Amino acid sequence: MTVTPIDLLASFLHLHQGGEIHAGKRPLDFGQDGWQVVAFHAKSDADVRADHWEVHPEAEEVVSCLIGKIRLYLRPERPGQQEEEIRLMAGTAAIVPRGRWHRIELDIPSNIMAVTLPRGSRLEKRTES
Repeated sequence: MTVTPIDLLASFLHLHQGGEIHAGKRPLDFGQDGWQVVAFHAKSDADVRADHWEVHPEAEEVVSCLIGKIRLYLRPERPGQQEEEIRLMAGTAAIVPRGRWHRIELDIPSNIMAVTLPRGSRLEKRTES
C-alpha cells in the first residue's frame, strides 16, 4: 500500500471501529459510525459557527487549539446559570463531556482540531438571553 500525505486542514479522518482509518472531504456526516478527527483554520467566528450550540450525545469530544487562542463555551445545565468559559491557547485542549452543548469563539485566527464520535450530533441556533 502506498502511504501519501493528507492535508488535515482540508480533510477529516474517520477512525473505524475495525481499526481502519480513511481520509475524506468535508462536510462531516453526523450519522457515521466511528470516530472523526477534524482540523481546520478559522479566521472568524463564522468559521466555528459561534452562533450555534453543538452537542455529541454518543461520546465526549476533545477540542484543541493547535495555533492561536480560542474560547470554548459550555451551555448552562440549568436555567439562570452562566455559560462556562474555557480559554484555550496554542497547544492546549479540553474534553467536552458527552451530551454537553458547547460552542467556540475566536480571540485570534486559529487552527483547531476536534476528535469525537459524530453519530447523533446536532446543531442548535444560539439565542441571546
